[in-house]
Amino acid sequence: MTSALLVLLLLSQTGEADLTSAEAVPPPLPASSTGGWRYLTRLEATGLALLPHGGVGGVESYAQLTPMLVVTEGEALGLNLGAPVRLRLAGGEVGAGLVRREDWDSLSDWGQLVHALKLGSDTAPVGLWVGALEGYSLLSGHLVRRYSNRANPDYHPAGASLTGTLGPLYVEAFASDVLGARLMGAQAEVDLQHLFTGPPRQRGRYTLGLSAVHDWGRAGGASPPVTLAHLDGTAVVVVRPGFELHVLGGWGGRPGVGGAWGAVVGVGADALSAALDMKLRLEVRRQHGGFRQGYFGPDYELGRLSAVGPSGLPQAQTPFPNGFSTYAEALVAWDGVRLGGLLQRHLCLSLGAEVFGWGRVDVDGRLAAQLAHRNLEVALSGLALGLGQPGARHLYSGQVRWRFGHKLYALAEGGTLLFPEADGALRPGAFASLGLGVDNAR
Repeated sequence: MTSALLVLLLLSQTGEADLTSAEAVPPPLPASSTGGWRYLTRLEATGLALLPHGGVGGVESYAQLTPMLVVTEGEALGLNLGAPVRLRLAGGEVGAGLVRREDWDSLSDWGQLVHALKLGSDTAPVGLWVGALEGYSLLSGHLVRRYSNRANPDYHPAGASLTGTLGPLYVEAFASDVLGARLMGAQAEVDLQHLFTGPPRQRGRYTLGLSAVHDWGRAGGASPPVTLAHLDGTAVVVVRPGFELHVLGGWGGRPGVGGAWGAVVGVGADALSAALDMKLRLEVRRQHGGFRQGYFGPDYELGRLSAVGPSGLPQAQTPFPNGFSTYAEALVAWDGVRLGGLLQRHLCLSLGAEVFGWGRVDVDGRLAAQLAHRNLEVALSGLALGLGQPGARHLYSGQVRWRFGHKLYALAEGGTLLFPEADGALRPGAFASLGLGVDNAR
């Protein structure tokens, strides 16, 4: 298999792997061999134990089959089809069917059949990406940051992102659910240097952007609609070979909601070498009247039904204290061989943390590592929100994959879950899975 397959197997719209479901893939072939049509077929068979209600009703046991077909043509076209099918072995409600109903009981759930569809290369003037969104950020990230559209374990939509460039204008639009009325938004950025002096030697040195996001709240469980907008400015102040330093600032609000606004200033650094790709950001934020930066974050698919804290109300109806916060984020990819064309590294770290002046702390992190000549993969994911306050929320998961044959590998995973109930409440649960996979990757 070539490196083009990794784009479909591992790449989310932000370029981050889904670290709780990392694919077991071999090292890519040299870039010269990546042209033409390529394909990969895979089948995983695992035993899954699901504890959906904190012990109420007992453990549900399933045989889970996950077929996959990947087809690519160069870097501009790729399709990854496949979704897990859970066949009930024991447990569950009386009269429950053979296939787990919650996985396929809405139109949006059928979106999980498309794991990834990519049209257009990274350098094309127009690009389209459809599939699961993991750790997705909308450009500046001040409205949508580190968002996952499948944080709800019973809701499996396919999201989409469309990008386009025309002269000094760059636009990115997205939808969290292409089959349901849910989260949609866009951000447009103008390259000021290009606008006033013509095409620059380096794009994006000075930009001004406007973003808006709306949630209809009509799929994956009903929730109150909400709309946010944000204005951003960025200036790259230091440029060195393999290094950039930029400053940023912005202001946002909730249209139609008086007194709901927020402001942000910060600094970011990007470092790139043959083995290391690192992005760092540090921001100071001000929230007022219920607005906050990163409103659509990693927990939003659960928070929109029941926000972090003791209220039990949806996030749009839960008061958020006025005050300041400090936000830090680090994205680090390192590989002992090379970075070019390789999307699954020896080490991938994605970590974001926000500390609020009134005592709350939010942390979201993912870590993936490849060991033993890339035959062993370990992935960990954690989310801890509302630390230091009543009703804090915790979610953790981990996965191990070991390729022990030419085409065979073993996998084990487990973690905690939160299942939405009909009344919007979240019930704790857990999962554990163990099985085998076979593919034609080697």
